[in-house]
Amino acid sequence: MAGAVINRAAGQNKRAGGLLSAAAWVIGVLFIIPILWMVLTAFHQENDAAKNPPAFFAPLSTSGFSDFWAAKPIPPMLNSLTASLVSTLFVLCLALPAAYALSIKPVRKWTDVMFFFLSTKFMPIVAGLLPLYLVAKNTGLLGNVWALVIIYTSMNLPIAVWMLRSFLAEMPIEILEASQVDGAGFFTQMYKIVIPLVMPGLASAALICFIFSWNELLLANTLGGNSAQTAPVFLTGFVTSQGLFLAKVCAAAVAISLPVLAAGFAAQDKLVQGLSLGAVK
Repeated sequence: MAGAVINRAAGQNKRAGGLLSAAAWVIGVLFIIPILWMVLTAFHQENDAAKNPPAFFAPLSTSGFSDFWAAKPIPPMLNSLTASLVSTLFVLCLALPAAYALSIKPVRKWTDVMFFFLSTKFMPIVAGLLPLYLVAKNTGLLGNVWALVIIYTSMNLPIAVWMLRSFLAEMPIEILEASQVDGAGFFTQMYKIVIPLVMPGLASAALICFIFSWNELLLANTLGGNSAQTAPVFLTGFVTSQGLFLAKVCAAAVAISLPVLAAGFAAQDKLVQGLSLGAVK
């Protein structure tokens, strides 16, 4: 009798696992279909890309990519790369000590501090657009990529602090206590113990901050101007009120997405490990 109950429970768990796996595959396919459609459209002629219903088996062409490279996208992509990489580096340098103080050696009312960090994300970006524009104009940073670096750093810092704090909270404090007994100072602990142990979390936070900075459009369009034009702003230049532009936009979107995809694949192992860290207590 007990064996039959165990077998029945095992069968139910197996069916539930199969249903969850099938649901995960369905959700994954639904997410990947628009991306595949964008890539396929990028290799079509404009007339075929604009057809309704879509012409999936239309002849392939690289004219969209030729138009994209003819528009000289290197300067905007370098601006995006500079703003994203430098701001991400600043975020990690500021977020790691803050997360250390809020987890390893928590301050009084640390929950209020964490809520304050979270509350900075409550206000829509458009609500602070005019003050940011006036500050950038009065400080001479309007049309300068360093204005985007400063804004992206402040924009992504709360997210990084929240993420790294959860990672550091899982680190055994006995390791730090043992290193203190051996005479290790703060910087030695950070360099030789904390950073290696939370490297997956650092990779996850860095990749998320990089993606947010790379994809940001509103602030870059308002504060960057032509001299500090970023890749998303450059992408919108292919959308015109006259003529067909769908294939060119898709080709530009594919090319601009490649740096983010490359960063994601490079940090894939640490990203999965970092995002799953702390999921099981």
